[in-house]
Amino acid sequence: MSAGESVPAGDFIRQRIRDDVAAGKNEGRVVTRFPPEPNGYLHIGHAKSICLNFGVAAEYSGRCHLRFDDTNPSAEDIEYVEAIREDVRWLGFDWGEHLYFASDYYPRLYEFALELIRKGKAFVCDLSSEQMFERRGTLTEPGIESPFRGRSAEENLALFEGMRAGEFEAGSRVLRAKIDMGSSVLTMRDPVLYRILRATHHRTGDDWCIYPLYDFAHGLSDALEGVTHSLCTLEFADHRPLYDWIIQQLDAPRHPQQIVFAPLNLTYLALSKRVLRRLVEEGHVRGWDDPRMPTLRGLRRRGYPPAAIRNLCREVGVAKRDATIQLAQLEHEVRADLNRSASRAMAVLRPLRLVIETVPEGEVDELDAVNNPEDESQGTRKVPFSRVVYIERDDFLEDPPKKFFRLAPGREVRLRYAYLVTCTGFSVDPDTGEVVEVRCSHDPASRGGNAPDGRKVRGTIHWVSAQHALEAEVRLYDTLFTREDPLDLAEGEDITAGLNPDSLEVVNPAYVEPSLGQAEPGVSLQFERIGYFVADPDGTPERPVFNRTVTLRDTWAKLAKQ
Repeated sequence: MSAGESVPAGDFIRQRIRDDVAAGKNEGRVVTRFPPEPNGYLHIGHAKSICLNFGVAAEYSGRCHLRFDDTNPSAEDIEYVEAIREDVRWLGFDWGEHLYFASDYYPRLYEFALELIRKGKAFVCDLSSEQMFERRGTLTEPGIESPFRGRSAEENLALFEGMRAGEFEAGSRVLRAKIDMGSSVLTMRDPVLYRILRATHHRTGDDWCIYPLYDFAHGLSDALEGVTHSLCTLEFADHRPLYDWIIQQLDAPRHPQQIVFAPLNLTYLALSKRVLRRLVEEGHVRGWDDPRMPTLRGLRRRGYPPAAIRNLCREVGVAKRDATIQLAQLEHEVRADLNRSASRAMAVLRPLRLVIETVPEGEVDELDAVNNPEDESQGTRKVPFSRVVYIERDDFLEDPPKKFFRLAPGREVRLRYAYLVTCTGFSVDPDTGEVVEVRCSHDPASRGGNAPDGRKVRGTIHWVSAQHALEAEVRLYDTLFTREDPLDLAEGEDITAGLNPDSLEVVNPAYVEPSLGQAEPGVSLQFERIGYFVADPDGTPERPVFNRTVTLRDTWAKLAKQ
């Protein structure tokens, strides 16, 4: 969308930006930013903000900055910085030369704090965090002013400079804004701007022992960078008055327009850094990139295409009120993308031995198989066919129901890309009664799976040659939580009570086409009639590992039509 095109209905952010550009505000420039805190890995909830900020900047020939709001060194790490950079690029966006850190501005932020003190707009407070909380008040009762609020500007300057010089213990003093303890907005009741923190910063080392709070650094960093539109999720709505107040009190180069929008929430996903960290640290998942995790790293390892995530964010749009999107809608976008792009392959997860008695021992036939019927440019591949193949166990029934169109005694079916075969018998385990082998004859004239006389065969099943198939490990993933809202807990209930005990099933061994030993990690495939899968880094050419991305079932498309 360009500046001259119409804005999607309900997209109040793009409409606001379009109006600003048309009015010549900010000289017609559009500068946005994505400002993650480097204290964890990005999850799919962040994707909406990434897509929105980078998207609108591109649409209006502007730019989007990637800025790390690194104001809490006790929780931050260079590991997270690198991971966030990689994830944003994987999602399809680039910031070019506009990579920034709040720590770049520490000297300027310190000078801004001094300016507030000189203007009588900030004071050094000796109350503990518990005492400040007790005096904060409620939504119906005003707060109580700090007994240190009346300190002179000179005394406050000396104390703040002492804080900077490391003269005081951590937690003994803070710098607070002097606004209004009776404000109806709790964040305006003399909020903390700076605190003493004895922690080594991942970029500045031990140069500083005082660090600005996010609310102080965020807006001023926007202003220093020339950001025109500061797009934030709803949890920052109550902080907007403080954002504006801080910039208005200071000689900041620009006053960005902060606009809030509803975050991306999906059913069955816990989009909380605190919860996700706990799942990792307590061993409920294998790590931050576990395919059951909603982190971008986990989604990538599960095989979710970045285009599907971008498409979801576009379809969801922007709104002013919180809403929860059905996970099925995301899965629909994943299927739609993979259906176009993923190569097809055959794999058997629960094998049943099928002997085609009319094929001579030792004979191998190389058959042509289509790589992707949606994309002819992907061409075909060769798959080996021999006397003994594996089929899925549930593709054969000894006594089938009326609408069962797969293999059964006397029934003819099509082996995908191969031949028409007719069941002539089967063997069972005498101890368990389980079918262990099926015997068939084949029609040699039906090579490729087509009847030479035009007879109709309703059933088609997939297979792999027992002689040539590779043993593989296949990991079948389901939702990590059993409830739609994992964070909706009863009083005293622990979030782990909602964990899904069946979120991972490991099939080992499964059998796959021999060519799949060469599948590079991250390559997506459709296992015909089973689902979409992705090659996992744990695999080897001799024994590949595949993660199920999503099943072939598409319930969202049906729901959307109702």
